Amino acid sequence: MSEVPGPLWLVAANVVRWRRYGERGQEFRPGTKAFRGGAKVYVLDTYPGTGNEQLTAVGHGRHTGRWITVDTGIRHLHTFRARPVYSPAVLRRCAGVPARTREEATELAKRLEDVARRGRHTHHAAPHPDPCLCHACLPVSPE
Repeated sequence: MSEVPGPLWLVAANVVRWRRYGERGQEFRPGTKAFRGGAKVYVLDTYPGTGNEQLTAVGHGRHTGRWITVDTGIRHLHTFRARPVYSPAVLRRCAGVPARTREEATELAKRLEDVARRGRHTHHAAPHPDPCLCHACLPVSPE
């Protein structure tokens, strides 16, 4: 069995609880097809050619609970932050991912948060339904 490398700094994020869907974004669906709403995922890579609107994420799958690697829309994620990853399952999926320092991961997290916020705001340019369950309209719960 090959040895898994040590901790790696990656960007972690959470999947939005509800995402707007359908014509003009008037319907809602929980989470994404691959991940449950609120699930923690790790960002492996982004696609700069598409304006970072898509990225590769690793997290526990909605249906199986096993670790999966999926390309997903950045607008479906929020609360980007830099985190050291120790999980062997995630580290195995990071083969070929450039190693980042904590500062580089923090900077990437800030940029991704801005892109995700703009994407959620502009993807469905129609007015929000009433009541709205999207990430931008949900009240922030005290923790």
